[in-house]
Formats: sequence, structure tokens, C-alpha cells
Amino acid sequence: MNFLRNKLDDLKRPFGKGQKWEKYAPAVNAFDTFLFVPNHTTHTGAHIRDAVDLKRTMVTVIIALMPALIYGIYNTGYQHFIQTGEAFTFLDAFIHGSWKIVPMIIVSYVVGLTIEFIFAVYRGHEVNEGYLVTGLLIPMIMPVDIPLWMVAISVAFAVLIAKEAFGGTGMNILNPALTARAFAFFAYPTYMSGNKVWVSEASNIDGISGETILGSLAAGGNVNYSFFEMFQGSIPGSIAETSALFVLIGAAILIITGVGSWRIMLGSVIGAAFVGFLFNLWGANALMSFSWVNHLVVGGFACGVVFMATDPVSAAQTNKGKWVYGILVGVFCILIRVFNPAYPEGVMLAILLMNVFAPTIDHYVIQGNINKRKKRWASALKTA
Repeated sequence: MNFLRNKLDDLKRPFGKGQKWEKYAPAVNAFDTFLFVPNHTTHTGAHIRDAVDLKRTMVTVIIALMPALIYGIYNTGYQHFIQTGEAFTFLDAFIHGSWKIVPMIIVSYVVGLTIEFIFAVYRGHEVNEGYLVTGLLIPMIMPVDIPLWMVAISVAFAVLIAKEAFGGTGMNILNPALTARAFAFFAYPTYMSGNKVWVSEASNIDGISGETILGSLAAGGNVNYSFFEMFQGSIPGSIAETSALFVLIGAAILIITGVGSWRIMLGSVIGAAFVGFLFNLWGANALMSFSWVNHLVVGGFACGVVFMATDPVSAAQTNKGKWVYGILVGVFCILIRVFNPAYPEGVMLAILLMNVFAPTIDHYVIQGNINKRKKRWASALKTA
């Protein structure tokens, strides 16, 4: 490790203060702080010493994403082969899925990090680490057969408009990954919906049954999958959001490490379950009659509330605010699913909507606490 440390120090010398390449120091420092804990410390105010920095936090989220991503790679191949009717093994499915998904991940990181590096050099600050997670999430929530150039444009839009326009990591009010998907959905709707985009290379197959469950219900169709299949994730859908089982494994990692908010996750489940149960009593259409339990395990609900609703930058910050924020995410997700037949998913728009209102929620929670303290103080003065 000392050998690597010394080599990095030698590499950084021409980029040091007052040196020829000082302007490009942020790009070089990004590789240094990725491998080693930064030696930066605060000089004023109260602070704690901790070896966990933002990069390590982002790496924890990436680890939590791995189960869903690995299963998503396999499921991509699985959906392809069951549609074509070819005999296949686990390895065949995984290789096919990797061939489709890995290029999307590469494009996402190359485009996104290039923009991040350019802005870091231009502004003279360190490279923001938040894109380590965003760059992986964007491909995971896209259809498997979306063209790579659309992924690139969606990534550029998300980084430029949802992040850098607000000042970079920690300043954005919208989740960048969901912003990328929202841009792709409205800019290229035919590549983001329908019964062909969810199955790899399915356009040449006659009689395709690659429609998502929610899309089929919105069109008045039936569900031909068991609860176990929906929970496990062996169904058509975005690359890594079909399996509630593997998303739950990631949720456990985030909760145990303290990176993800269990209040937001649980609040979202409560909100969605409550509204879904009320619609089950009404039962006016297929989506209303769809069991509230099934609503929790299909589509992007689980992936959204675990990995995107809990984004510490765009979510509510106060404990009470997290409960309100999470519950409303769940409520709006089901409402959008039921009342918007053109877009039966719901969780993306629900989270983006609550991203906008998160500061307002926190404001009223804090103001409520201030008012309570004023009342207690006034009561104490009267009794004194």
C-alpha cells in the first residue's frame, strides 16, 4: 500500500499548487481520494473524526445495488430466451444479459464522469462523488433495449440540469437518476413503454408477451404471474427493478450501515399499502382490483423507495419529515398508477414530486418544533 501511495504522490506533483498543471488537480485528486481516505480536516466549529467519507458512503450504496443488478443481468437473458423459445443455461442467460447491460453502464459512467470532471476543473473544486451511485442507477432503471445514444443524452441531461445547474452534489433538489429516466420517458416515449422494450431483442418475435404487469393491467389485461414470480422478479421490466427480493437485500445493507433511512422506506410501504387497500375495496378497474400486496412487489416501487426516495440530498432531512415524505411517496405512487393509464408505473413521478416538496415538509416540521418550544417556554414563565 505504501508503494501505491508513493506512486500517487509522484503522479500528483506536477498538479500541485503553483505547478504547471495545477488547474487539472481536481481530476487527479479524484483518483487519490477514491483509493485513500482524504487527509482534509475541518479547522473551525464542532466536528468529529471519522474514516467514512462521501466516497465510502457511495460505495456502500453500490454494494447494496449489486444483488438487484446481478439478478437483473440474469433476468434480462432469461426473458430473452423464454421469448425466443431457445434452450439455455444460467450462464447463457447471464452472458446475454451482460452483453446488453454492461455497455449501458460504461456509457453512463463515461458520459457522466466526463461532465463531472469538466465542471470540477472549471470550478476549481474536487470531483463530486455522488455520480458513483447515479451512474449505476441510471442504466438499472432503463429498458434493456434502449439505444446507447439515448442513455448518453439522458445522462448528460440529468448531470447538467438536475445536478450541476444547482451547484453539484449536495445541492440538487431532484434525484438525478430519476430525472434521467423522466427525460428519456418524455423525450423518447416509444422506447420507454409498450410490450417490446422490456425484453432484449424482442422486436423480431411474433406474439411477444413482454408487457409489464402494470402495463397489462392498465390496458385491461390479466396477470399471468404468481406472487412468488413477481416477488422474485422473473418478469419483464426495467433491468434491475423487477426483483423485490433482491432489492430487500440491498435495503437491509443500507439500513444496517445507517446509509438509507428506514423511516422513508417503511413510510412509503405504509402509504402505498393503505391506498392500495382502499382501492381494493372500490375495485372499479383492473389496477384498483390488483391486490395491495402485489402493488408493493411489482414495477419499480421497491427499487424506487429503497435506492432513490432515500437519497439524502433530495429527500426530507428531519425524522418526522421522513415519515411524512415516505408516506406521501407511497400514496402518490398508487394514485398515479391507478388514475394515469398512459403511465401506470407511478413511483418515478411520485418521488420527483416529493423531492420538490421535501424542503417544505422539513420547514413545517422545524417550525412546529419551534412553536412547541415557545409554548413550553411561555407556560414555564407563567408558572414561575
